[in-house]
Amino acid sequence: QVQLVESGGGSVQAGGSLRLSCAASGYTGRLDWMTWFRQAPGKEREGVACIYTGSPVTYYADSAKGRFTISRDNAENTVYLYLQMNSLKPEDSGIYYCAARDDTGTWANARAYPYWGQGTQVTVSS
Repeated sequence: QVQLVESGGGSVQAGGSLRLSCAASGYTGRLDWMTWFRQAPGKEREGVACIYTGSPVTYYADSAKGRFTISRDNAENTVYLYLQMNSLKPEDSGIYYCAARDDTGTWANARAYPYWGQGTQVTVSS
């Protein structure tokens, strides 16, 4: 079964940086689409950044453009997904989830992703 394990969350001050990592293993497909979502208290889960391995091509939420960079490394049995977050703002706070899928569709549609990590907390203080 597919396992996604995130790491790298923490607490930083506004303007700081964090790098999130996600290790995906146990998959039989290619996990072509891998995406970082975040969920703040009382809000819906929202897509932050996505990478499609086919081209490769990346997608970003407007709030992430220019500040966040998504990347991935394909090892033999594990895919590593990263999110470099710079110039962090308090509104970036939340639980960040790594998600993966093989089929094509709207990248930020959380319901379309069958594989999820447990999440990692990011807290940005002003």
